[in-house]
Amino acid sequence: MLRLAVANAAETFERIQGPLADRGIAVEHVPVSERTVDLTGTGGFAGVDADLDAFDAGFVYPGRVMEGGVADALLSVPWVNGRDAVLTSRNKAAVLAELARADVPVPESALVSNPVDERALVDAYERFDPPVVVKPNSTTRGVGVAKLHDADSFLGVTDYLDLVHDYRATGDKSFVVQEFLADATDYRVMVVDGEYVGAVERSLPASERSRGHWKHNVHRGAEATGVDLAPEHRRLAERVASVLGIDFLGVDLLVTPDRVVVNETNARPTVDAATKYADGFYDRLAALVERTARGSH
Repeated sequence: MLRLAVANAAETFERIQGPLADRGIAVEHVPVSERTVDLTGTGGFAGVDADLDAFDAGFVYPGRVMEGGVADALLSVPWVNGRDAVLTSRNKAAVLAELARADVPVPESALVSNPVDERALVDAYERFDPPVVVKPNSTTRGVGVAKLHDADSFLGVTDYLDLVHDYRATGDKSFVVQEFLADATDYRVMVVDGEYVGAVERSLPASERSRGHWKHNVHRGAEATGVDLAPEHRRLAERVASVLGIDFLGVDLLVTPDRVVVNETNARPTVDAATKYADGFYDRLAALVERTARGSH
C-alpha cells in the first residue's frame, strides 16, 4: 500500500482519506506549520508520529514555502504539485500573462510593482472603466481584494499597500489592477492530470449580496454547489492546466452573458465533497498519486 503525506488543510485530508484508502493509498496528515521541527535529530515535526522515511509521495507542497522546504528535505518524496507548481499558480500576474500569451481569455489586467509614483498609479487606474479590482499578487481566499469606484479611493488603498511594501521583510511588493466583471457567475473547475473532473458554482447568499458583499470565496461565506459545466468551459479549464503544466489544478472562471475568462488558478485547491465531482474523480486522483510515487524510483 502506498503511503501519502498530506500537508494541506485538514478538511482535504479528511475527505480524501477514505476514498484513496479504498484504492490502495494510505493517507496520513503531516502538518508542517505552526509547530516546532527537529531539523537535525529524529524528532521530526512536533505532534506527528509517522515515520517520515516511509512515505512514497506528498500531496501537495505546503503553501508556506519556507516550511515546505523543510518538509521536502525531511520527507524526501515527489509531490503531487511540487514547489514550482504552487509558486507558479500563486503568482496571479504571471499566470494572467502566460495565459494571455497563449490566447486564453483573461480579465484585462495590469501589474503594479512598488514603488511607483502617483502618475503611474493613476494611469493604471484609468485603463479601466470603474469600478476596478485591486488584489495582492500572491494572496489566496480573497484576502486583500478590494473593489474601488473612484481614483481617490484607489490611491488611498495603494497608500496602504505602500506601507506594507515598505516593510523590508515583505517579499512580494506587487499588486494587480483588474477590470470588474459585473454580474459574472463564479465557477471553480477541477482538473486532475489534464482532465476535467468536476465544478462548483460559488455564490454568496442573497442576504450578503444585498449588504454589498461581492467576493464569492467559500472561505468568506459563499456556498459551493455542484454544477454540470458547459463542455466549452470544461475544455477551457483543461487548456489552462496544460498551458501551466500543473497536474492538480483549480481553475476559477468568471462567466457573463457574453464572455468567459480565467480569473485565477489554485495549485493547492481544497477537495470538496465527492458528490460535487464527476464519476471517476477519485480513480483519476489515485492514478495521479501512483504515477507521482513511481517517479521517485
